[in-house]
Amino acid sequence: MSDLAVVLVDRLAGAFEQARDPERAVGAAAYMRDQFPFLGLTSAVRRARARVALAGLPPPAESELRDVALACWARDEREFQQFACDYLIRHIGVAGPAFLDTVGELITTKSWWDTVDPLATHVVADLVRRHPAQTARMDEWSGAADMWLVRTAILHQLHYREATDTGRLFGYCARQAGHRDFFVRKAIGWALRHYARTDPAAVRAFLTAHAGNLSPLSIREASKHL
Repeated sequence: MSDLAVVLVDRLAGAFEQARDPERAVGAAAYMRDQFPFLGLTSAVRRARARVALAGLPPPAESELRDVALACWARDEREFQQFACDYLIRHIGVAGPAFLDTVGELITTKSWWDTVDPLATHVVADLVRRHPAQTARMDEWSGAADMWLVRTAILHQLHYREATDTGRLFGYCARQAGHRDFFVRKAIGWALRHYARTDPAAVRAFLTAHAGNLSPLSIREASKHL
């Protein structure tokens, strides 16, 4: 592990521990269906404590970015993974296309919406936008057995607006229209709802064409602002 990762995670541990809130931690864990232990930090407190830990440290190189992310993922408390998502979003510009392998590892480990969604809509989004050849990986992920990779493929263009590859957006949604998992069905509706801000007619046409295949949840979410 790089020196930067060792120093940063050690600082984070100390800064987070000072703000630990056991009562809030119980509620936070329950909200996440008791899948992860928490320190009980609100997002505002976590980010304030992170700024203390980051003070004076240089920006990471790509290898250091990976080390920090994996070191945070190795920690038990969920706030470390949430910090890692913020850190990746801030510094993803230093990463090349191969970094998508690391992000895939994070998406499929300790998976839940609070880490998968920022990784999908910001980190993966940036990597694919800067390295278009990686759209082939999105094609793979859109049919993966792991539902979180499917969700990521569907959501990675969430903020692309006019630059959205509609063939892939609609293709992924159609491919997984009958998926049984709530999080995939929700992702379909969310992605379509966002794109409807750019091209509502296209989304209406897609919903009409696939009304018999899409779940009521996906249709309801996609139609909210139409």
